[in-house]
Amino acid sequence: MISEDFLQYLWKFKLFNAPLLTTDGEEVQIIKSGEHNHDSGPDFFNAEIKIGKTVWAGNVEIHIDSSGWTEHRHEQDDAYRNIILHGVFQSSRKDFVQNGIRIPEVEFKNRFNPMLWNTFEYLKKSKDKIPCGSLIHRADRITISTWLERMLVGRLENKISVFDNLLHQNKNDWSETFYQALSRNFGFRLNTVPFELLAKSLPSKILARQKSQIIQIEALLYGQAGLLERNFRDDYPIQLKREYAFLKNKFNLMPIEKHLWKFAKTRPVNFPTIRIAQFAMLIFKSSHLLTNILETKNISDIIRLFKVHASGYWNNHFRFDAKGPESEKHLGKSSIENILINTVAPLLFLYGKEKNEDYIINRSLQILEQLPPESNHIVRAWEQTGVVAKNAYETQALIELKNNYCNQKKCLQCAIGMKILSRTN
Repeated sequence: MISEDFLQYLWKFKLFNAPLLTTDGEEVQIIKSGEHNHDSGPDFFNAEIKIGKTVWAGNVEIHIDSSGWTEHRHEQDDAYRNIILHGVFQSSRKDFVQNGIRIPEVEFKNRFNPMLWNTFEYLKKSKDKIPCGSLIHRADRITISTWLERMLVGRLENKISVFDNLLHQNKNDWSETFYQALSRNFGFRLNTVPFELLAKSLPSKILARQKSQIIQIEALLYGQAGLLERNFRDDYPIQLKREYAFLKNKFNLMPIEKHLWKFAKTRPVNFPTIRIAQFAMLIFKSSHLLTNILETKNISDIIRLFKVHASGYWNNHFRFDAKGPESEKHLGKSSIENILINTVAPLLFLYGKEKNEDYIINRSLQILEQLPPESNHIVRAWEQTGVVAKNAYETQALIELKNNYCNQKKCLQCAIGMKILSRTN
């Protein structure tokens, strides 16, 4: 069954292989197809067409059948007062009058290459992870790269909406917002929420006042995480608990719920206890971290800022009072890259937009260009189609494309999908 979005696609790109005729037999020439409207109202605004010898300017509405006009009650809607043409796949030759004027109707049936519809149907019914995977060779590299640029910006815009909300909550305090955003990232998906709640329960200004002593920073973080609310055997957690009791009273703190933290279904190196220790060391070793990042141009220098490891106790522990194999719990390469991709680059993008500083926006994009491509199931699905990303800039764009276009089969809103279809005609 022909769909309206397909008919709109034909009209938008004038993909007709035979003259369009009104139901009265007059030829219709599309001078300008108009602005495609994806909201309520006519499908195309400000179109320009020639019917016979008369040029008309106005809006165009498209349906599968003539009956769509009355079914949608357009005759009662003032938004459809300036309709100059009703396009349909199949006409039932009914007359429609708007404001006392008869609306011309044109039938699209048998006026386009049926292979276009066959290809579109194939894309719609494809069960492949990337619906157009087997046809993507029809799209040229310029189309793909240009569309990926747009996808990357879209992904950054989606990410910064979270940071923008944090910035608003923090009354435009960039340092506090960065601290909270960074804390979210240290949750690495499974513990994103408790890490964010932890940061919100413990303002960075309080941590800054204990900057000279790592044990007090750790005590505040573990205590506020609710992870010190039991009796311990080892000296280290006992000391943390003692320090926290004093600091909790001094700053009138209230810890978050311990049960929020997830230890199951995650590798020990990703346990919240380890991530909190690494986060504590980053705070201890870093001074004015956001400012340093803003002023640092070389990505290797930015990466160096995040090269931290948990304090000595964690060399042979993953949990309190539970000794394990010896290994330094440093923040790994992939974790640092994850932080740069998901926090540093988007926050710089937001900062550049808010401050109207294009060079900072460009720096956020350069960070992604200089990072290696990510490895995940979406990226691997694209690789199977022959689209191999060179860097994180491209993997982020491909993830956005897959999640917001391919998964919804929005091929007619995708430049790559439209290019594939145009090569069918």
